[in-house]
Amino acid sequence: MPDLKTFAVIGDSRGIGEAIRLQLLERGHRVIGVSRTGVTTAHENYQSLIFDAVAHPCDLSNFAASLNGLVYCPGTIRLKPLKGLKREHFLEEFDVNALGAVQTLQSNAKLLQNADAASVVLFSTVAVQTGMPYHTSIAMAKGAVEGLTRSLAAEWAPKVRVNAIAPSLTDTSLAEPMLSNDAKREAAAARHPLQTVGSAAGLASLATWLLGSEAAFVTGQIYAADGGIGSLRK
Repeated sequence: MPDLKTFAVIGDSRGIGEAIRLQLLERGHRVIGVSRTGVTTAHENYQSLIFDAVAHPCDLSNFAASLNGLVYCPGTIRLKPLKGLKREHFLEEFDVNALGAVQTLQSNAKLLQNADAASVVLFSTVAVQTGMPYHTSIAMAKGAVEGLTRSLAAEWAPKVRVNAIAPSLTDTSLAEPMLSNDAKREAAAARHPLQTVGSAAGLASLATWLLGSEAAFVTGQIYAADGGIGSLRK
C-alpha cells in the first residue's frame, strides 16, 4: 500500500493544476482541490472546494489536520507593450500570481508545519530570468514569486521545503490564444531548442516529484522547464 499523504492543489480545475491532481490521485494520495468553479468528479480520495483563493484567504484547517504539500497554480498571461499597460494590470498580475500565493501559504502554514515533512510548489515563468518583449507585467509578478520561494525556503527550513517551476509556453487553456491554430503552434515550437511547447502532464510530473520524498534534499530552487529557450541558442 502506498503511503497516503494529503496535498492541496490550488487551481486544480484545469491545465497544470488539473494534471497535478490527477497524478497525485493515481499515486494513491488524498487531494484537496480549490478552484473558483469546482470539479465534478467522484473519487474517494478527492475533495473539491469552490473558493476564490486570490480574493480571500484559503484556510483548509476544516478539511485536514495537516498537509504534506501545497501547490499554488493560478496564473495569468497578459502580453502587451509597456505603453499599453495600466496600473490596474500590474496590480491584477501581482494579486493573482504573488499575493494569492502568499495569503494561501499564510493561512495554511500551521497545516504544513503539522506534517512530518511538507513541500510547497509555486509557479514562475521563464520570462523572469530571460528578458522577453511584452512580458513586463507578468515577469514582475513572477519575479516576486521567485523571491518568495527563496525567502520562505530559508524561513521554513528544515520542516517545509519550498520550490518553484519556471515554464515556458505550455499547452493549456490559458495559452490558447497563442496556440489557436497550426501556424501559431508551429511558430511557438520553433522558438524552443526542443522544437515543442510544454505539456500540462510534463509540468505536473515535475511538480509531483518536488512534492515527494524523492526530492527531500531540494529546497529554495527555481526549476526551468522551458524547452531550452532560457539558456540555449540553436
